[in-house]
Amino acid sequence: MNTEISDVRAMEILDSRGNPTVRVFVELADGTRAVSSVPSGASTGENEAVELRDGDKSRYLGLGVLKAVDNVNKNIAPAIKGIDASDQWRLDAHLRELDGTENKGNLGANAILGVSMAVARASAQSFGIPLYRYLGGSNARRLPVPSMNILNGGAHADNSVDIQEFMAVPVGAPNFREGLRYISETFHHLKKILKEKGLATSVGDEGGFAPNLPSNDAAMDLIMDAIEAAGYTPGEDIAFSLDSAASSFSTDLTSKYDLKKSGAGKMDSAGLVALGEKWVKKYPIVSWEDPLAENDWAGFTDFTARLGDKIDVIGDDLFVTNTKYIKRGIKEKAANSVLIKLNQIGTVSESIDAVRLCRDAGWRYMISHRSGETEDTFIADFAVAMDGGQLKTGSASRSERIAKYNRLMEIEQELGEGAQYYW
Repeated sequence: MNTEISDVRAMEILDSRGNPTVRVFVELADGTRAVSSVPSGASTGENEAVELRDGDKSRYLGLGVLKAVDNVNKNIAPAIKGIDASDQWRLDAHLRELDGTENKGNLGANAILGVSMAVARASAQSFGIPLYRYLGGSNARRLPVPSMNILNGGAHADNSVDIQEFMAVPVGAPNFREGLRYISETFHHLKKILKEKGLATSVGDEGGFAPNLPSNDAAMDLIMDAIEAAGYTPGEDIAFSLDSAASSFSTDLTSKYDLKKSGAGKMDSAGLVALGEKWVKKYPIVSWEDPLAENDWAGFTDFTARLGDKIDVIGDDLFVTNTKYIKRGIKEKAANSVLIKLNQIGTVSESIDAVRLCRDAGWRYMISHRSGETEDTFIADFAVAMDGGQLKTGSASRSERIAKYNRLMEIEQELGEGAQYYW
C-alpha cells in the first residue's frame, strides 16, 4: 500500500440543474483510483467560499467551470503529487496555501473541494475501509435522522410560498430504513392530496412539490394532512423541519423582510420572531434553519432566546460552515445548531473543524446537500462519520437525492446490529 498521490485531473460535468460543475479524479501510487463531484448552491450566503465560474456568456450562460478545471489540472495537480493522501489536514492546508485567499477565490472552492473529497475517498479505498469509517473512526455507526424536503418554496421553486423548504423528519422511527419509509410514504400521500385539490405536483430543485398556495401556513397544513393520511401521528412519528432561507426575502439582509410571494407582506425582525413563536406552538417543528437573514445577528439571538429551548435553531447563511462565524454565534448565542455544507468552506478538514467546534460548544449540527447536486454520495458517509444524527439531502424524488438515501441504507445494513439511530 502506497498512498502517495500520483495523478490528479478534472473535467467539467453537469449538476442536477443542468449547470456545469467540477469532477475530480485522483490516483495513488498503489493504483487506487477515486472520483468526486462538487455540488452547487442556489441559496448562497455572501460569505461562502467562492465557486469559480468562467463568466463566458457564450458557454452555459456564463456558468462554465473550465477555469476551475484548469486550476486542478495545471496548478493543483503538480503541487500535490507525492503528498500522502492519508494526511488530509496537510493536503487541505497545502491547497489553501496554494490558493492564497481567505475565500478560495483564486483557484475556486469548487476546484479545491473536488480534490479534497477525491483524495479522502482514494485514501479510504487504499486502506480498504468505508469512507465513513475512514473519516469517523472505528466507532462511527450512528445513522442520521433524515429531514426530507417534501414541499419547496423560496429560491427553490417558482411558486407563491416564501419558506424555502418544508421537511418531514421521522423522529419516531426505530431505524433509518423505517424512517425513510415513513417520510417517503408521506411524500406520496402529499402528492395524492395535491392532485385531489387540483394543485401542481411538479417539483422544485430539491425534489419537493412546488404548488401555489394561499399562505405559508397552508403548506404546513397540507403536510399535516399527508402525515395523517400515511397513518402516522404528527409530532410523535413525524415532525417538521423548516428552512426559511430568510435572506431570500429580506430587503436589506439585516432586519427588514417582505414575504411577498405568499402575500404575507412586510415585517421587521420582531415580527418574524413572533411569527416563529406562533408556528412552533401550532405545528410539530423540531428544527428551523435560517429563520432570519444572514446579517440579522440580533434577530437570530432573539429568536434563539425565545425558541432555542424548544427547537434546533440552525444557522446556514449566518455561519457558512466557517469557524470564524460559528465562534461569533456561540459567543452571542445566536443559534444552537449549524448547517454543515462542504462546499461552503471548501475542504473536508475545515468542515470537520466546524463540526468539532459545534461539539465543543454543545451545539448540534446537520450535514447538508446543495440544490445543485450530483450522484456523488460523499455526504452520506460524511454524516455517519461526523456522528451528528441529522442530514438533509432532498426529497423522495430525483436520483441525485435518492443516491444519498440508498447509500445510507447500505451503510445501515453493513453496520447491522451496531447501527444507531435516534433524534
